[in-house]
Amino acid sequence: MDQKFIELFDRFTHGAMKRREFLEKLGGLAGSAAAATAVLATLENNYARAAMVAEDDPRLRVEFQEDTDVAGYFAIPVSGDNYPAVLVIHENRGFNPHIKDVTRRLALEGFVTFAPDYLFAQGGTPDDPDTARDMIGALKPDEILATSQRSLHAIDRHPNNKAKKTGAVGFCWGGGQVNRLAVADPLLKAGVAYYGAQPPEADVPKITAPLLLHYAGLDDRINAGIPAFEAGLKANNKTYELYMYEGANHAFNNDTNAARYDKEAADLAWSRTVTFLRKHLG
Repeated sequence: MDQKFIELFDRFTHGAMKRREFLEKLGGLAGSAAAATAVLATLENNYARAAMVAEDDPRLRVEFQEDTDVAGYFAIPVSGDNYPAVLVIHENRGFNPHIKDVTRRLALEGFVTFAPDYLFAQGGTPDDPDTARDMIGALKPDEILATSQRSLHAIDRHPNNKAKKTGAVGFCWGGGQVNRLAVADPLLKAGVAYYGAQPPEADVPKITAPLLLHYAGLDDRINAGIPAFEAGLKANNKTYELYMYEGANHAFNNDTNAARYDKEAADLAWSRTVTFLRKHLG
């Protein structure tokens, strides 16, 4: 797909324009309404493809749980009862079938996994992704961080997490929230941020968890913050790994998005993620 379509879609999905403006611009780039419709079908997520691990996989116990503190999706290996725990933080389209599938995939790698719905207090993530994006954009930073910390502490207390070692993985918006969580909460023992916004350089000294940072080579918007962030990590002797996936777009891990998914980059980043979490969580 022509990169100009992907860049336009990225601006739309990150709040730079409303859907009507986006569709008008897409039609202009595509040359006709019919061509724009065909392009849009490739640009948008197709959650029918979000089942690399089936919901009823017999190797896992999965359920949506809610209490007074947090609400979200647990995936737990059925064999054994002692696994490290990992928080999975969704993109800016909210809690959806793709994130549920990623949570199950990670559980099969040997982790107790929990994916909170950051929109639960607002009635839960809606089916319409544009509405979900707008709702995510309306959340206050302090509210978001509070949900992250409640979720982190909740999964850290899970009875299968007997070693009490808990990490976090986040994608896009969620990657940025992993970085914020690393600044705010020393309970985090390992953080993996996929193409996530960086925290202010002044906050870097507060980070205690090792970080694994995945970036897409074509993601100019997010990549602009890398130099200052990495300078702060180095200056403060933080433990981190940073990888740039040349030729890949933002959201390259999302296999429900035909336009941006990059299997080679996604598979390599995933293997690095699992290795990193096993190393630092045990």
